Amino acid sequence: MRLLRTPEDRFADLPDFPYEPRYAELADPDGGLIRVGYVEAGPADGPPVLLLHGEPSWSYLYRKMLPVLADAGLRAIAPDLVGFGRSDKPNDMVDHTYERHVSWMRGFAFDALDLSDVTLVGQDWGGLIGLRLVAENASRFAGVVAANTGLPTGDQDMPEVWHQFRAAVENAQVLDIGRSIQSGCRTNLSDSVRAAYDAPFPNEMYKAGPRAMPGLVPYRPDNPASEANRAAWRTLTSLEVPFLVAFSDGDPITGAMGPILQRTMPGAAKREHPVIKGAGHFLQEDAGEELAEHVARFVRR
Repeated sequence: MRLLRTPEDRFADLPDFPYEPRYAELADPDGGLIRVGYVEAGPADGPPVLLLHGEPSWSYLYRKMLPVLADAGLRAIAPDLVGFGRSDKPNDMVDHTYERHVSWMRGFAFDALDLSDVTLVGQDWGGLIGLRLVAENASRFAGVVAANTGLPTGDQDMPEVWHQFRAAVENAQVLDIGRSIQSGCRTNLSDSVRAAYDAPFPNEMYKAGPRAMPGLVPYRPDNPASEANRAAWRTLTSLEVPFLVAFSDGDPITGAMGPILQRTMPGAAKREHPVIKGAGHFLQEDAGEELAEHVARFVRR
């Protein structure tokens, strides 16, 4: 793989994101090293919370949640997926596969940071990857918070709005990251916040990750990741790990998954699951503080 690395000066003076960048080097299964960027907030000995973002955002998406979780005494850890944020960026779309992204985050969480008793917070692709991590490494997890996400197998079709999004990404001559984030929010983002979402991608060469991700979603039953996701469903629906479903009321992409997760995950039974009102797909942006309060209460319980 040819890896690109975003120059550090692209991340200067990001609004409301004062966190010192940290880095972990992973041994890629196919050889070589890949650097993953991440930020942390809260006490180092606090209960760890792993915050996984999705497409096409990066850890900046969690800036409103990090201080709330830290004030609650939690160790909040927000990595950038490979291809996003400060992490290295394979610049060929074929270098991005579902299995590789699961492997990279497994290496980050367990090989590099050696996390245990961790609570996952996964939104969008953060759930597609994170729920696989839970299924395949259940002993490492103390809880799961699913926020506008799911675990598709291709056995049911994706919503039409998602197909429209996938086509738009595939056909875009210039992929406007800030605009994509704005389209998934109910609130209006300032120019400086949109620029912060654009920061990891100086030009189109750096955007292989965001361009590849929609095509990696198992939206047909014969997708390369479909069987692994079916196996993950079988495991997840037999686990007693505490499970919180915290969806917004305004996500046309994943909204239908909320009731399914509540109904099928044993750890979700007899639990009050919040519906965050007035928020879109990127509920961390629209209502990050509220979501963080739900996460903190869930971990404390």
